[in-house]
Amino acid sequence: MSTLTNRRSSAVRTLAGSALAAALLVSTATACSSPSPANQTAAPAATPTTPSAQGTTPPAAAPSAPTTPDATAPASTPAAPPAPGTAPPAATPTARHTTTPPAAPPKGTSPVRTQKLVDGSTAEIRATGNQNYVAKIVNNGTEYGTLETHDSDAGVDFNDMFIVLSMDGTAHSWMGGGHQGPGTFKLAGGWTAKVTKIGELHYRAQILGNDGAVNGTLEANQQDAGAVANGVYMVLSTGGEISANM
Repeated sequence: MSTLTNRRSSAVRTLAGSALAAALLVSTATACSSPSPANQTAAPAATPTTPSAQGTTPPAAAPSAPTTPDATAPASTPAAPPAPGTAPPAATPTARHTTTPPAAPPKGTSPVRTQKLVDGSTAEIRATGNQNYVAKIVNNGTEYGTLETHDSDAGVDFNDMFIVLSMDGTAHSWMGGGHQGPGTFKLAGGWTAKVTKIGELHYRAQILGNDGAVNGTLEANQQDAGAVANGVYMVLSTGGEISANM
């Protein structure tokens, strides 16, 4: 009985030792196996992170490099050709064509002559083309009015000073001698004027010869009228006043 008991207890011890060894082996295996998944996990995590970062950097650098030359090349290339190509034509033809037309009128409108008028003022007479003239009435540097021919003589009444600008560009002036129409009046040079009122600021004067025939007509419609007949200068105003002088 004692021998059997000793064998059982040694067997128990053996089994217990085996169980303990197995437990140690399990724990050791568990301890050894746990780092291997961790290492496998850490390795892949470290590996993708590094290449992904390195892979991202080159693409970012690659687009930025071509973007700079592309932006610079087109900007400098188109700007340079237009500047030299446009400047010469714009400066040469435009400046010359613009300068030439304005330069011509001043020459054409330069005074043909300057005449003293009966009241002391001056008539600055200029040619306007097509055998027409304009007379600027100036006194002490102040312009009081203008008189212009339009394919016919022109006349004006400046406060009882009468002026006729003829088709040859000469001016003739005199003071007084006016007749207030409507009516029929004897004029200088043997002429007779029959003045009638047509409307507001509109009078007509028929110039009659010695035989009573109508030799001409003056029409003052919103503007004074003048004429030269056989060396006799006549003015009819829009107020119906007529005057003549030789």
